[in-house]
Amino acid sequence: MAREINLHLVSDSTGGTLHGVVKACIAQFSEVLPVEHLWNLVREKRQIDNLMKSVAEMPGPVLFTLVDDMLAHYLQEKCREAGIPAIPVLQPIMNSLSEYLGLKSRSMPGLQHILNEDYFSRIDAMDYALHHDDGQRTGRSLAEADVVLLGVSRTSKTPTSLYLANRGIKTANIPLVPGITPPQEVFELKKPLFVGLTESPARLVELRSNRLQHMGENNRTDYLELEKVKEEVAQARQLYTRMGWPVIDVTRRSVEETAAEILTLLSRKRELEEEARAKKAAQHAAPQEQKSQS
Repeated sequence: MAREINLHLVSDSTGGTLHGVVKACIAQFSEVLPVEHLWNLVREKRQIDNLMKSVAEMPGPVLFTLVDDMLAHYLQEKCREAGIPAIPVLQPIMNSLSEYLGLKSRSMPGLQHILNEDYFSRIDAMDYALHHDDGQRTGRSLAEADVVLLGVSRTSKTPTSLYLANRGIKTANIPLVPGITPPQEVFELKKPLFVGLTESPARLVELRSNRLQHMGENNRTDYLELEKVKEEVAQARQLYTRMGWPVIDVTRRSVEETAAEILTLLSRKRELEEEARAKKAAQHAAPQEQKSQS
């Protein structure tokens, strides 16, 4: 039986960073059932005094991300008096970076949420992904994509596109439907990284069946017939091979893992393109240099 524990998450910002770190850590303890109590935008001592009343009523570790040293020390002192562990989640990282860089941090809460260029890039990428989901647009605007995902139905194209968009990557996805060839302009694009997504036929049938049940459609069609699904997957793989596109098998793989592999492929593609540009520039500069010397 899982052991239930209270976790008090204290942040001077939205608490998103803290929640993500705690989620990753607590996943390593299968026998623990966490009950999270979030205290965000904590920037004054009186707020700490108030939250400590709840900590006393529901004892449990206090994990915090407070960049104000005075406030952090105050929280730690209050927890020490209450006999409750206080864990500074970001402090070891901040201290190591500060020591390595020889710089002192600005200690300003919420800096990661300031509306900067990266923020607007993510918003733009999200808007692009939504308008280019499931093959909605395959015209000229598709050439603006950083990544184009292809795959048969239920290969996690949409969630992967949205995850990448949240990283500022303009992503379009195109469904591969039996008997229908993707538009010709897709095969003529040079800028995007094309990635083929695939999944085991048995798993696809399971996912599709669950989807149809959820939608109230129980008709057994080619969409659910294992042999037909095997043909779909095989035809998609043949297309990927013919086009020389990298393939990712998403069977039992999380969206985060799929996206991470795509980001690695995209980074490598951009590195190769930069190397090619640098080589071309060097080749162009050499005759000019020889001409000037003569």
